[in-house]
Amino acid sequence: MDILFILVPLSVVLALLILGGLAWAVWRGQFESVDAEAERILEPD
Repeated sequence: MDILFILVPLSVVLALLILGGLAWAVWRGQFESVDAEAERILEPD
């Protein structure tokens, strides 16, 4: 039972870090042109 006092806050902190990383990637524009990279590989040089 005592381990829950460590695991529950640890899981909440980990979830917040993951959500923060995803939000940072979205705000920095990492997902703006997903199709452009897929088409870039098919274009001749």
